[in-house]
Amino acid sequence: MEPVYVKRRQRGLAVLIASLLLIIFTIIYVASQRVFPTGNSTDYEGNGNGVVQMVEIKEGSTVSELGPELVNRGIVKSNSAFQTAANSSTKASAIEPGFYRLQGEMSAAAAIAALVNPANKVEALDIVGGATLMDINVVGGQTRYGIYSQISKVTCYEGSRNCINAQDLQNIAATTDPAELGVPDWALDAVRAHNGDPRRLEGLIVPGQYMVNPDHDARAVLTDLITKSATAYNNTGIVERAQGVGLSPYQLITAASLVEREAPAGEFDKVARVILNRLKAPMKLEFDSTVNYGLTSQEVATTDEDRKRVTPWNTYAKEGLPDTPIASPSIQAIEAVENPAQGNWLFFVTIDKKGTTVFNDTYEAHLRDTQQAISNGVLDSNR
Repeated sequence: MEPVYVKRRQRGLAVLIASLLLIIFTIIYVASQRVFPTGNSTDYEGNGNGVVQMVEIKEGSTVSELGPELVNRGIVKSNSAFQTAANSSTKASAIEPGFYRLQGEMSAAAAIAALVNPANKVEALDIVGGATLMDINVVGGQTRYGIYSQISKVTCYEGSRNCINAQDLQNIAATTDPAELGVPDWALDAVRAHNGDPRRLEGLIVPGQYMVNPDHDARAVLTDLITKSATAYNNTGIVERAQGVGLSPYQLITAASLVEREAPAGEFDKVARVILNRLKAPMKLEFDSTVNYGLTSQEVATTDEDRKRVTPWNTYAKEGLPDTPIASPSIQAIEAVENPAQGNWLFFVTIDKKGTTVFNDTYEAHLRDTQQAISNGVLDSNR
């Protein structure tokens, strides 16, 4: 029989070993939870803490790629939970590029639900061909809001922390050195010649849909738009193409703005040819759109008095092109001037409300077609 003291020593050793194993397992468990969290510790609960954060899904990226960024910014707790929620959603793969409003400390499912909800997407800036920087009062109609007002609208949504008003944009456009705003080298001298005028950037923002970063100020927004537009225009080969048609790149932008405002769809290249033929003749362009650009209220028809008014744009009262573009020309309008149709036309007029446009070589034929336009009510005035 073993002595009592031996048994006691064995029991004590067993208790010591058990205690050590318990401590070791506890340490391993705690460490594993830090590295490989499980259960509720991988996810926040609820729809967020009320602190709005802007999240961008960039062009060409997927929702899944957002995971690490959202974790780092404290929006979701773990990438694994976010990926699980994204894979469980039938709508996640259809989320479009843009800026979205999320909150801090959201459950992964709540974050995905917010991303697929259109109400949380920041409205895109949609600039159409022929848009102007400033608002236009249309005679007998509503105000046609300009690019400055459009930018203000998409940044001044409910809950916005960075509402940009149109006046701030105008001030930046009028006074900031254009080189700092991304204006291309070939337009710098022309823009600087109109220092103090918020319209001096006219024509330098290409039509299209833009995602405006809600955290940018007025200067950053304009710089982004103008820089992207300069790249788009340069990609058409505008410098070389302008030489081919006898214009400077800035003059080509100006001519394209006339095409955008004067030509119906499908006739851009023909109207471009008329402009170039008249400049070569030389003949005054005599475009009503250039008369309207200097007026506070506009409509298609212009008055005799307005056509006599001398402005930097009125091509009834001045030779050659307007001093600046009169609108934002689309890439299609730019390419039409770069590659005009072949023809001897000097005149064109839209003769009906369907948009039928006829081109003529002689003034007599043009007068005949203009009378038809008048008879069809195309040139009726609301003044």
